[in-house]
Amino acid sequence: MEKYIIAIDQGTTSTRALLVDKNGRIVARASRNVDCLYPKPGWVEADPNQLFVSLVDVVNEVLIVSSKSLSDIDSLAITNQRETAVVFERDSGRAIYNAIVWQSKQTAGLCEERRAYEPLIHAKTGLLVNPYFSASKIRFILDRVPGAQKRAEEGELLAGTVDAWLIYKLSKGKRFLTDYTNASRSLLFDISKMEYDEELCRIWNIPMKMLPVPLPSSGDFGTADFFSEDLHIRGVAGDQQAALFGQGCHEKGEGKNTYGTGCFMLLNTGTEPFYSRHGLLTTLACSLDGRPRYALEGSVLVGGAVVQWLRDELRLFKESGDSEEYASRRPDTAGVYFVPAFVGLGTPYWDDEARGAVFGLTRGSDRHNIARAALYSIAYQSKDVIETMKEETGLGLKSLKVDGGASANGMLMQFQSDILGTDVILPRYRETTALGAAYLAGLSSGFFKDLAAIRGLNPVERRYVPKMTQEERDNLYRGWKKAVEATLAFKI
Repeated sequence: MEKYIIAIDQGTTSTRALLVDKNGRIVARASRNVDCLYPKPGWVEADPNQLFVSLVDVVNEVLIVSSKSLSDIDSLAITNQRETAVVFERDSGRAIYNAIVWQSKQTAGLCEERRAYEPLIHAKTGLLVNPYFSASKIRFILDRVPGAQKRAEEGELLAGTVDAWLIYKLSKGKRFLTDYTNASRSLLFDISKMEYDEELCRIWNIPMKMLPVPLPSSGDFGTADFFSEDLHIRGVAGDQQAALFGQGCHEKGEGKNTYGTGCFMLLNTGTEPFYSRHGLLTTLACSLDGRPRYALEGSVLVGGAVVQWLRDELRLFKESGDSEEYASRRPDTAGVYFVPAFVGLGTPYWDDEARGAVFGLTRGSDRHNIARAALYSIAYQSKDVIETMKEETGLGLKSLKVDGGASANGMLMQFQSDILGTDVILPRYRETTALGAAYLAGLSSGFFKDLAAIRGLNPVERRYVPKMTQEERDNLYRGWKKAVEATLAFKI
């Protein structure tokens, strides 16, 4: 009887499930939107229960639409929005506060209080002291909820990223696990020793007994008893590391860019960590055997989210997929630059106080020029990251593998190729995040024989080739850098 893997991708604004066969084909899909909550300016939260309910919904839907049953499923795979933190009761599984989403800036003050520890934290974690990561979010919840610190010290509370929360719920409280990639985003995990660090936990005053047990990304994470005591979870990874694996970037020097709510460029740096001097992050890549593999990462905090802003706040179009046609009604931006620093700027600037801005407006500028400039901003920010990587590592970029929702926008991908001066490669299946998790699960269970068996499962659908002259490229990018400089200079 043919078997399948169900890969769950729990993201910032949606939860998706794919049913994947042995040839790597996606047999069925399901998706549910999830809500982001904005209690105060700069705060971003989510209901942890909605995240789990949406998972249950999409798993059931892919089984129904494909006419499959749980007995047809080889294993379950989970990939998730990273850094988003949940604190919940050990016994009941009840969350004591909303999940604080990776984008949220509500913990900026807590980070500033620990700025003096940044050299030590960077040396151990490869990360910066920033609200982006999980530790300050856990600290915020323990401070915010009366009695939470005492309960945490007494072992009554658990804290983890979304993968740990979902595994706990799926196992009906029997398993509290995470994988190395998610653990490496907590600011509490030593990426050289591959373990949570007592000194880091003391800096944030987070009891180590709260934290999940970390495991290799490909392995047995226990059974999903919520569905069946025979259904094992065998692949878990943070979304960006899962996408790196799903894109086939298994060797040193291979990289990808995911165009989701944010954009995340990852470069495989092999078995040795590479520590950046210019705002890049050192993180763990997916491992099959428990031995560390590393990646260098650059983060664009607002990528596809700018399209959602055009859709929801400005109401320029009804569906995100309409953005390309809408922006294409004008041949260019007419000199307009859009810097979407809605929640600050990421790599290489890391300025939490920056706010969005539009520059170069004239009486002739219209909403189509602004929409095009907003799309171009995604490519400009990605170029900022890639140029920083090239400068620091000395590695050239022969081509860029891309995935994520916004990679379906042909105008954006062509401009990305143009502004980089390199080929942009789009795979047939763009859900490489979920596929990466599926590959990890399948390698653990024997569903896929080895790495060679998964190479070529997702062939190239389209290759974008640069058409812009170097002079045009330089002039446009120079204008972008001026716009960013002006944005950074403006503070409320």
